[in-house]
Amino acid sequence: MAEPVRVRRLTDQEGRRLHQIVRRGSTSSVRYRRAMMLLASAGGNRVPVIAQLVQADEDTVRDVIHRFNEIGLACLDPQWAGGRPRLLSPDDEDFVVATATTRPAKLGQPFTRWSLRKLVAYLRKVHGRVIRIGREALRCLLARRGVTFQRTKTWKESIDPERDAKLDRIEHVLEHFPDRVFAFDEFGPLGIRPTGGSCWAKQNRPGRVPATYHRTHGVTYFHGCHSVGDDTLWGVNRRHKGAVNSLTALKSIRATRPDSAPIYVIMDNLSAHKGTKIRAWAGKNKVELCFTPTNASWANPVEAHFGPLRQFTLANSHHPNHTVQTRALHAYLRWRNANARHPDVLAAQRKERARILSEKGIRWGGRPLAVAA
Repeated sequence: MAEPVRVRRLTDQEGRRLHQIVRRGSTSSVRYRRAMMLLASAGGNRVPVIAQLVQADEDTVRDVIHRFNEIGLACLDPQWAGGRPRLLSPDDEDFVVATATTRPAKLGQPFTRWSLRKLVAYLRKVHGRVIRIGREALRCLLARRGVTFQRTKTWKESIDPERDAKLDRIEHVLEHFPDRVFAFDEFGPLGIRPTGGSCWAKQNRPGRVPATYHRTHGVTYFHGCHSVGDDTLWGVNRRHKGAVNSLTALKSIRATRPDSAPIYVIMDNLSAHKGTKIRAWAGKNKVELCFTPTNASWANPVEAHFGPLRQFTLANSHHPNHTVQTRALHAYLRWRNANARHPDVLAAQRKERARILSEKGIRWGGRPLAVAA
């Protein structure tokens, strides 16, 4: 039996970039959908589930995953193009791209970055290799090879000495105990303000939301959990992040599996997640806390599901207060869970869970966290 198709282990830079694309949702639809596929696959989701998540064909998802495993994040920008034969040889093009992406100071030039004019002039007088190309042709070549003019950014690499061990543990529990794995995280702060987004509209007639200059309602933080086994997402809004709210969420997660079997909760290294009380409670209640490495929160499977939650409830919204905002979040969560990825499998799993709860004498009233703060 062939191994299931999935992405290779992400590097810190790859995970952080995919996380950024999915959370912000401000890039092209192609990049957004492909980033969703990769991040969902890194979170342990199978190809059929990912195909339903992004509304794509399963073969498309497999092609994107294979392409990422071959060339990395360059697969986010597929090159669909034709045209006349290239005037430069592949070796010449590689040399141009390598020069454009090298700091000029390393090549003996007295400036910190290239302009098209300076790069064209330099290429024409390179010793032993003269390349004649115009500025517009150079710009098109760089764009075709995925090189664009961008602002310099800083980055962080995980320096966690247990990085590989933590990622190995997360992959192990996702592979061997998916029905007992939960992914927990918070996002926010969520303010009360009109938020720009996107919608279908007539050309040059975009939908509009009003602007505001006042923030009088404070902020909240969404505490969310994803049950990997039955692909269910739920959560609650809190006024603050802290150990008390984190422990409450963990107790609620534990209550969804009252059969005394061990459960595994994947979460990041926030100090509010690993206090003494939380660790002591987890040890007594058969809850293993699987922490993501420092500066590698992209390894948490719930991140792939927070992107759509933001896009369809917060973006393009104008909520008057936190109560309405919370109701909108919960309405979306109910819709999402009702439109399950695998209805037959999920129905069987929920029936079995209801039977266990009934035997324990516990009344099944829905997800414990699906209430307003």
